[in-house]
Amino acid sequence: MIIYPAIDLLDGSCVRLSQGKYDEVTVYSEDPVAKAESFASDGAEWIHIVDLNAAKSGVPSNQALIAAIVRKTGLKVQTGGGIRNLETLKTLLEDIGVARCVIGTSAIRDRAFTEKALALYGDRIAIGLDARNGEIAVDGWTSGSGINVIDFANTMKSIGAKTVIYTDIARDGMLTGPATASTKELVLKTGLQVIASGGIGSEADIEEIRTSGCSGVIVGKAIYEGKVRLSVCLRNA
Repeated sequence: MIIYPAIDLLDGSCVRLSQGKYDEVTVYSEDPVAKAESFASDGAEWIHIVDLNAAKSGVPSNQALIAAIVRKTGLKVQTGGGIRNLETLKTLLEDIGVARCVIGTSAIRDRAFTEKALALYGDRIAIGLDARNGEIAVDGWTSGSGINVIDFANTMKSIGAKTVIYTDIARDGMLTGPATASTKELVLKTGLQVIASGGIGSEADIEEIRTSGCSGVIVGKAIYEGKVRLSVCLRNA
């Protein structure tokens, strides 16, 4: 299981939201590159980055920062937020050199783009499954879609997706524990590589989510608040 330390970018700073709410923001660092370098020093090989400005607006806003993290840290960067066309994908994957891009809202709203992205880039594309009460959310988690998570995951599998990132929005940034049961159900009912996200509040939570069979876990706020020692968890991973 891969541990992905997370950086959420908003207006150039490293922040965390509570339950995806843009009016509940905590700023943890005004130097995201230095924060990423600290994750690399702890032994991380991957990092998960979300462009929150782009997730809400659809306009790439923090690409220069993402490029600096790729260039200065040597980490494999998995990034999402507002990726809605092939031009943005090409910039991130080919020009900037990120390892994997996450398609969220566009996977719901633009099937042709999603199919083309999977055909062109294969394993370098992950589908974001951001869920509230079993329903996919879109537009930076601000809107519901009426689409069931497992049904949608299997639809994405049918068009070539191999990796999904499953976030329980109700748990995100709350440190209340992972959605182990629903993550396990997603693994069992889809056969996809599932990266779990949301709710990790302790090192014990990381061990708990491992039992779901997920291929990775994203950890954000728990690292920033000292509840998870990244270097220790990486040694145990």
